Amino acid sequence: MSVTAEKKAEIINDNARAKGDTGSPEVQVAILTSRIQTLTEHFKAHHKDNHSRRGLLMMVNKRRSLLDYLKKKDVDRYNALIAKLGLRK
Repeated sequence: MSVTAEKKAEIINDNARAKGDTGSPEVQVAILTSRIQTLTEHFKAHHKDNHSRRGLLMMVNKRRSLLDYLKKKDVDRYNALIAKLGLRK
């Protein structure tokens, strides 16, 4: 259910602002988005798994907070990130 180490390293490389960057909002949002998508697929088969659903809601809220922070600090980076991850329709 979690993101594998290889997948996480790939996500970090795709979204890092500089070499060795793992803590920028872009990287954190990208990792959370991957975990959210994985859990969403999990719930299609296990719709009564309410314990994991709570974790999903916490991840969504954390991603929302990071996106709000990024939008407040740098709108261009925010727009580039949501376009890259496909978060808005």
